Amino acid sequence: MAWSHSPLPETRVFFIRIQDGERFRSPFRIRFTIEDFGITPAGTTGRIRHPTSHHHRLFDLHNLPELDQPIPWDAQHRHFDAGETETWLELPSGPHTPQQQLGDETQNPRGPALKSDRITVIVE
Repeated sequence: MAWSHSPLPETRVFFIRIQDGERFRSPFRIRFTIEDFGITPAGTTGRIRHPTSHHHRLFDLHNLPELDQPIPWDAQHRHFDAGETETWLELPSGPHTPQQQLGDETQNPRGPALKSDRITVIVE
C-alpha cells in the first residue's frame, strides 16, 4: 500500500456478525472493522498515521458529523481512541441505529467520510 493520508476507493468500514434488524438483550457485544486501511490510536503522528484512523461509534443520529469539525464527545458519539475494534453496549429497550465512522489523529472525520452503513438493532 502506498503511504497516503487518503483511503483507497475500495476501503470499507462495517460491523462484524451483526445484521440490520437484529434483536439483542442488553448488554451485548458489537464488533467493527475496516478493509484496505488501518487502525491506530488517536494522536498517532508521523508516517505510520497516514494509512490509518480510529473508530467512532455514532448512535441514533440523523446526520453524520461535519467533515471539517472534530467528532463531538457525548452520549451519541463514542470515541475508540486506543484503536479498539469491539465493545459491550448497554442500551435501553427499543430501536437504536449504530453506525461507525473513522476519525483522524485530530478527531476529525476522514474525508472522504469512512463510515459503515447505519443499521437498526432492537434492544429487548
